[in-house]
Amino acid sequence: TKNKTGERDPEMHQTKKGNQWHFGMKAHIGVDARTGLTHSFTTTAANEHDLNQADQLLHGEEAFILADAGYRGAEKRDEL
Repeated sequence: TKNKTGERDPEMHQTKKGNQWHFGMKAHIGVDARTGLTHSFTTTAANEHDLNQADQLLHGEEAFILADAGYRGAEKRDEL
């Protein structure tokens, strides 16, 4: 978990999923379903919930949205 200088990156954190621990960061990527092109991208620490980034992945012109279970409940958020 340390780099060559022995320092920890303050942006990286650990999280537990099931019985596995993971250390690092997550990439959140918004992709156009028709073209397959990426239209938005953001990164967070591994311990931040996916749902906190849902508004960063939407551009406002979506006809429909497909997402994994980490974004479940997004439709209930006022900011979306």
